[in-house]
Amino acid sequence: MTTAVPKQSKTPRARVRAGLTSTPVCEQLQASGNWNPNWTPFYELDPQWTEKFMAMGMHPLVKGLIDPKTVEFIAIAVDASCTHMYAPGVRRHIRQALALGATPEEITAVLQLTSVLGIHSMSLGAPILQEEVASARLRRKSATRASAKPAR
Repeated sequence: MTTAVPKQSKTPRARVRAGLTSTPVCEQLQASGNWNPNWTPFYELDPQWTEKFMAMGMHPLVKGLIDPKTVEFIAIAVDASCTHMYAPGVRRHIRQALALGATPEEITAVLQLTSVLGIHSMSLGAPILQEEVASARLRRKSATRASAKPAR
């Protein structure tokens, strides 16, 4: 005899609303204006996973391992990086860094350091370009030699 497994009657988001799931870190981020709206879809799909993910990311700040101004500098760097480019986060973290006493010069230095990430495009592409140019020259040289040989 088999027993049917009952389907959950509520979606993950509904379980949060009903108080069946606790997501205090996510709720704090939402209430403080630090919630990225792009996180909402995965929060709605799995609030518990999102809570764990956010708690992991907040751990150094909550534990006081890094001072708040440095946390803002790191957040500016992450949000401004060429692989992220999240303007609302850059703005929010610059505003917060200034409120914590950061100078425009310090924030500029963070942005300058972050811009170095883009050099990897050149570090990757330039040697490949050199290799391909050399290969193209060899192919042209071989083709020229082959066409210069008299037909027998």
